[in-house]
Amino acid sequence: MDCSQMFSLKGRVALITGAAYGIGFAIAEAYAAAGAKIAFNCRSQAHLDTALQAYHEKGIDAKGYLCDVTDEAQVQKLVQNIEQQLGAVDILVNNAGIIKRIPMTEMKAEEFRQVIDIDLNAPFIVSKAALPGMMQRKHGKIINICSMMSELGRETVSAYAAAKGGLKMLTKNIASEYGIYNIQCNGIGPGYIATVQTAPLRERQPDGSRHPFDQFIVSKTPQARWGTPEDLMGPAVFLASDASDFVNGHILYVDGGILAYIGKQP
Repeated sequence: MDCSQMFSLKGRVALITGAAYGIGFAIAEAYAAAGAKIAFNCRSQAHLDTALQAYHEKGIDAKGYLCDVTDEAQVQKLVQNIEQQLGAVDILVNNAGIIKRIPMTEMKAEEFRQVIDIDLNAPFIVSKAALPGMMQRKHGKIINICSMMSELGRETVSAYAAAKGGLKMLTKNIASEYGIYNIQCNGIGPGYIATVQTAPLRERQPDGSRHPFDQFIVSKTPQARWGTPEDLMGPAVFLASDASDFVNGHILYVDGGILAYIGKQP
């Protein structure tokens, strides 16, 4: 096979959950450039309209759907609508997620459950809906957006770390259970990515110095910078393409080397 063809997604249908902006939008943009048809969801009409405009400005003919990925009935309907309008889902990226930065002793159980519901239960629900079609066709790619918190803990993120650690193991189990159908399930573990959501952590202080958390992340990253959504494009295309047909149950950490680095000596 021609090497360039190994990375082509021409004609394939990709569902990227929560791809209205940020990491999900960048992955959708990369998939569209590689030839895929793009479907994504939002939970509100306002977010959906804004996202569709953003895709239009990029020249991407994406299909947007209203769907709460924690609602199994809505997700089943979402997959059915995509199949009817675009074709069967070949690639699923479970990207939708939230984080609540609250000390564990101050976090309400309902807040903990909300993070688990969106960050872990939803990938189970959407994967469950997409898997039967993939099994029937004997081909499919599922990519779960994990996190460095799939491996590490940090103060105030107990729910997020629990969910992302669980997502790592769900990834491995889907690979174990459905590899026989030529379905590959892998994860991407982004490092600290410069997005709108993380912008407050990178704002310059009144004296012109870096935000303390910004200093911390740069000092812990061998490449001495935050990642960008574009840094995730290549890995996402690789894991969605034929080039990764024998890669299964793997978490690819795109973190600039943080997980490999002990840090500089004070």
